[in-house]
Amino acid sequence: MSSTVIQTNNAPAAVGPYSQGIKAGNTIYVSGQLPINPATGELYSGGDIKEETRISLMNVKAILEQAGASLKDVVKCTVFIKDMNQFALINEMYAEVFKDTKPARVCVEVSRLPKDANVEIDAIAVI
Repeated sequence: MSSTVIQTNNAPAAVGPYSQGIKAGNTIYVSGQLPINPATGELYSGGDIKEETRISLMNVKAILEQAGASLKDVVKCTVFIKDMNQFALINEMYAEVFKDTKPARVCVEVSRLPKDANVEIDAIAVI
């Protein structure tokens, strides 16, 4: 099976040697997205974990759209967070964004994320 690299200027550029996403057959794998403004490349630093979660998910959405998919096609996400005490707030925004679907999910607390972000979210979608 061949695969296609997904690249869009509507999501942050990769901060390492990886692709924003890969489409393999009818499956799209979106790399972990930080709360980075794609226009400026700056990490959101406003201190609002719900906004950080929203920005990360909007970056996932932009990559999916570039691949011809949407958030409704997501079947699984992984959410990495620095502070499990913020889990309820992250869940509030996650539920807002995924109001029509409820993909499978893993959420883990980690000691550190790239750029010292507080949240990172990846996704798998099937179209």
